[in-house]
Amino acid sequence: MSHPTQTLDVQVRFAMNMRRIRKSKAFTQEQIAERAELHPNYISSVERGERNISLRNIEKIAIALGVEMAELLIDPPSAVSGS
Repeated sequence: MSHPTQTLDVQVRFAMNMRRIRKSKAFTQEQIAERAELHPNYISSVERGERNISLRNIEKIAIALGVEMAELLIDPPSAVSGS
């Protein structure tokens, strides 16, 4: 059974949202790592969709970005509009 919010792999969806939000707020990966108290290499691998991260780290990243956790899990605008 397919669900509309499952059009992308969850790790890729999270990575795309994280990168989009981070860039829209003009943060570097290093700044997010510092704010989230996570290693910059970890943040980089999350943004590449290589990590299956814990809920605690999703929360840390959301707080560092100033967004709700759910915003990191929705289909990115480009995936919804097809562009």
